[in-house]
Amino acid sequence: MRPGVLTALLSASLLVLGAAPSGGPASRPLPARMADTGGGTQLITAVAPGTGSTEGRVTWWDRRGGGRWVKAGSAPARFGANGLADGATRQQGTSTTPTGLYDLPYAFGIRTAPRGTAYRYRAVRPDSWWCQDNDSRAYNRWTEPRPADCRAAEAEHLITYSAQYAHALVVGFNYQRPVRGRGAGIFLHVNGAGATAGCVSVPAEAMRRILRWADPAAAPHIAIGTSGGATAITRY
Repeated sequence: MRPGVLTALLSASLLVLGAAPSGGPASRPLPARMADTGGGTQLITAVAPGTGSTEGRVTWWDRRGGGRWVKAGSAPARFGANGLADGATRQQGTSTTPTGLYDLPYAFGIRTAPRGTAYRYRAVRPDSWWCQDNDSRAYNRWTEPRPADCRAAEAEHLITYSAQYAHALVVGFNYQRPVRGRGAGIFLHVNGAGATAGCVSVPAEAMRRILRWADPAAAPHIAIGTSGGATAITRY
């Protein structure tokens, strides 16, 4: 068979199977296909197959010379018990993980920061709380101690989550100018027993690796989304 005929047959087979030609859009690293990556040189992507998914994958990336994105690590991830919801319209108490692109204000943990952590790291103490009370002035903020206008039933006593908050990063969802009722206390943290209440979680070793990797000078962000559809991660 002539080489040209073989090439034509292989090309036709790839088209039938839906395979993208080498060098096509699907072969580009995920950050290179996104609408925005936050402007820094580090990015975490958290991708679920669909909005009803409770599992997916977290990958962390470095942007090298020439704007080339390189994968630095990857791990299985868990999402909200009720899947994911568009961060712009997401409602508090729905156990959904908000999609979108967010900054990562600081790290925290019950355990000491992993050796090599450069990120600002706040130690959890017995009187550390995260207020989720819509009627409180401390809404969506860490407080020590819990203020009188933040009901205990509407706040997380951080030290009681010994597994999940061994190490964590605050996700900047609804953080800079909080909208009441939109949601509070969204973190990237260590896995618990199952799906989360709206956070993104990863295995303990992956969380430690992320903290050692994250460089505040690189302005890391996290992008949360689905593989396709209206909440596709490439839209953010």
